[in-house]
Amino acid sequence: MPPHSLPPRWVPRLLALVAIALIPWTLWLTFTLPSRHVSDDYDVAWVGFDVALAVVIGATAWTIVRGSRWLVPLAAVAGTMLVCDAWFDITTSSGATERTLAILEAIFAELPLAAICGWIVYDVERFSATVDRIRRPTPAARRAALRAMAEDERI
Repeated sequence: MPPHSLPPRWVPRLLALVAIALIPWTLWLTFTLPSRHVSDDYDVAWVGFDVALAVVIGATAWTIVRGSRWLVPLAAVAGTMLVCDAWFDITTSSGATERTLAILEAIFAELPLAAICGWIVYDVERFSATVDRIRRPTPAARRAALRAMAEDERI
């Protein structure tokens, strides 16, 4: 990262302080939170999260198509949200069937999609080159298009 694009020196200090402060907070929660809690807005929380997840995944797809500079940040957000979704689906499920379905969804949908988002973030240049290669027509498709255009000109 070029020196002129580094954040101010107080930003990493603040983040380190927050990370350290989260340790006693997490320990306190570990010993004080009940293992069961009923919420009146449980459905609103999940629907809202899933709507936000759909918007972020859709926006990530759009940035891939458009070649936008927002691809990496949106892919990072989408991947993070997918991992969180998998975690909370599994940990809030009740009963063997519900937990099994949550685990299968995490293994076959959420975590693979999060891995793709991670690949984008890690190596956007290689990802973009792969997308461009997939989009590029094959030599046979190019020849067929040229033949069709030549036939149209003759008519």
